[in-house]
Amino acid sequence: MDTLARVNRRASGGMTLVEIVIVITIVGILAAIAYPSYMDSITRSNRAAARACLTNYATHMERFYTTNLRYDQDLAGTAIALPALDCASANDTGQHYDYSLSAVAANTFSLQAAPKGVQATRDTTCKTLTLTHTGVRGIAGGATGTVDDCW
Repeated sequence: MDTLARVNRRASGGMTLVEIVIVITIVGILAAIAYPSYMDSITRSNRAAARACLTNYATHMERFYTTNLRYDQDLAGTAIALPALDCASANDTGQHYDYSLSAVAANTFSLQAAPKGVQATRDTTCKTLTLTHTGVRGIAGGATGTVDDCW
């Protein structure tokens, strides 16, 4: 009976150090696989939001052109500036991207979304997204990916 009591006591005593080390090792391996994948997913979703915001800016520019018959200034001769859209606010994509209007003329414009902060260090594939008045999408800033990868 003494042997049976000893076996029962050991079985209900908890986990051994070896079992704990095995569990910690398994959790560590899973975390090492999951974390980079999660960060890549965050980077891609920020990029998708920036693409959508660039499209909103392009829509604004087309509405401006419809009203003023040119992209660079209104009927009073005031030069155009990008409006403060909700998508570019600090609570949305503005914390990850800076939006700018470049190469603007009477009949042409080019919009850019340049990554900043952590997004700039993580998104080496696409870097700066560009969109022109003709709808041509591009990438700039030393990107290693292709337009199809980024857009």
